[in-house]
Amino acid sequence: MEKASLIGIALGVSALVGGTLLEGGDVAFILQPAAAVIVFGGTLGATLLSFRFRDVVLAIGSLREVFLKNEDPLYDTCIDQVVSLAHLSRKKGLVAIESRLVDIEDPFLRKSLSLAIDGVSPRLLRETLEEEIATFEDTRLRQSRVFETAGGFAPTIGIIGAVIGLIHVMQNLSEPSSLGQGIAVAFVATVYGVGAANLLLLPISKKLKNNLVRELKFRSMVVEAVIGIQSGVNPHYLKEKLFAFVEREEE
Repeated sequence: MEKASLIGIALGVSALVGGTLLEGGDVAFILQPAAAVIVFGGTLGATLLSFRFRDVVLAIGSLREVFLKNEDPLYDTCIDQVVSLAHLSRKKGLVAIESRLVDIEDPFLRKSLSLAIDGVSPRLLRETLEEEIATFEDTRLRQSRVFETAGGFAPTIGIIGAVIGLIHVMQNLSEPSSLGQGIAVAFVATVYGVGAANLLLLPISKKLKNNLVRELKFRSMVVEAVIGIQSGVNPHYLKEKLFAFVEREEE
């Protein structure tokens, strides 16, 4: 499991529960099914209306990146493989590295090398790979925007839930003893909306964007690596050039 995500959620929930207890409140009181249905159901409906169904499904699938262990791109492994292939290409030609493709785990690096071996010109190869990166970025950004948009809707839906609760309270003014509790219940929906947005939905969107930035850097390095191999760049120079990406990643 991804430690930062789990610790973040645990701290956020603990802060809310702990604050409620310190104020002398009852934690069970904020567990209101009606408020949950209004906020989460309304937020989901508004989000589905804003995006294609496929985008929402892909966004839900991307939660694996947030809560399951997400390894950073293996820069060192990739650079070692590229340098080895660069030496082989300079000695025996570009076609000689074809037999080594099965040893490459990263699919983007493997596909890029395969295109280079097929004889695509460096200019066309760069354009093709950069277009693929742009498509990849657009897809991943849409996934993060699903959660960002849901995080924007949730507080407003929470206010709507509070207003509905207050309307119900106003309809029962003949029972003054229950007004205080009724108003408190009404505002639980606001807590759900604001809490879900700021403790869950918006942070998930931010984490997906941060993961995307790391992946885009890695893919940019792969493009330079493959173009370098194809162009016959000196392996030692190519290695130093690629390590510049690692230094930027660690800053």
